[in-house]
Amino acid sequence: MLYHAYELQRAFLSSASAIATMSANMLNSPLNPMTYFGGEPVMSSALEVFAHASAPRGKPVFGIDTVDIDGKPSAVHEEIVVEKAFGQLVRFRHELLPDDAPRLLIVAPMSGHYATLLRGTVERMVPGHEVYITDWYDARDVPLCEGRFDLDDYIDYLVGFLEHIGPGAHMLAVCQPSVPCFAAAALMSADKHPCRPRSLTMMGGPIDTREAPTAVNTMATKRPLAWFEHNVIAKVPFQYKGSGRKVYPGFMQLNGFMSMNLGNHMISHWEMYKHLVAGDGESADAAKEFYEEYRSVCDMTAEFYLQTVANVFQTHSLPKGEFMHRGKRIDPGAITDIALLAIEGERDDISGLGQTRAALTLAPKLPKAKKQYLMAESVGHYGIFNGSKWRDRIAPVVEQWILTHN
Repeated sequence: MLYHAYELQRAFLSSASAIATMSANMLNSPLNPMTYFGGEPVMSSALEVFAHASAPRGKPVFGIDTVDIDGKPSAVHEEIVVEKAFGQLVRFRHELLPDDAPRLLIVAPMSGHYATLLRGTVERMVPGHEVYITDWYDARDVPLCEGRFDLDDYIDYLVGFLEHIGPGAHMLAVCQPSVPCFAAAALMSADKHPCRPRSLTMMGGPIDTREAPTAVNTMATKRPLAWFEHNVIAKVPFQYKGSGRKVYPGFMQLNGFMSMNLGNHMISHWEMYKHLVAGDGESADAAKEFYEEYRSVCDMTAEFYLQTVANVFQTHSLPKGEFMHRGKRIDPGAITDIALLAIEGERDDISGLGQTRAALTLAPKLPKAKKQYLMAESVGHYGIFNGSKWRDRIAPVVEQWILTHN
């Protein structure tokens, strides 16, 4: 019933958003005589902010068409190279890229947002790398006949993607996938898999959530797993391809993240409103662009979500050496030649300081020369992989790490 109630509310807000947009356009029109009586900027700006906040959203596009190479534009080609039931592998390569450029697999989170949330990550790495990214599907659009998708499947997908890319690739995990990426690296190392990555960079990942617990960790541990199963899991409504599939709805995850920093989000919308009133469309558009992506959410399968809560936040199975993959224990000690780079943000309120760095101690047989830690000062969770601090301070470290171990 929860999902159905949300759909009704979404339909209502969609209509309200359309009416608000139409009204704002009428108020802004020079043909409207009311425009010349004052008060128009205040009314139209308020309507525009409401319309933007309540508008329905689909899957965004990456939209990376060109990159600048030594002052010359180089066309970027985006191509789907692998398609599976719950996700696809997308490749980005620009025309001036050398054939021997490092190949980088960026693993996007399956956490309620689309892979396009990492647009800035991809865009920064494309000039010097052949970039691949995991593009997970919205679980509500995957028919029940395709079966389940859990942590085991996630790891299998990563191994399959690395096999497609071939030996010598590098892997970069942003936030949540740090755990399955580390597990996949250990699994492939134990099997001496020829396609195991040469390096693994983990950014703001919950490897060991016992370190510096955040509000996210507390929320996941103060209730038993059964509570999550009964209170946040819903069935996909009949109008979608995945009708009947049990999911953790994206709108619920978005509400959770918004409520964690509700004050900041309210201030952001207030600032957007003031920019519009003042006629500063450029600043208002910057805020709109962020929320356009932030509010574009998708569902994840119930089994994947519940297993993540249990393994990552409640039992801490990976750092305890108890993480299992299809009945086989994952041995972090098997990692002996995959260079590990752990990156954390000083102000990260999602994955606290020390949670990602813990990965370096979990690989005791890996030489120190193949381990590195970076604590990015004055950087929050989002800033680790997006924005100027990512582009200017963090990405160069990642690039050098890849180059060193290529």
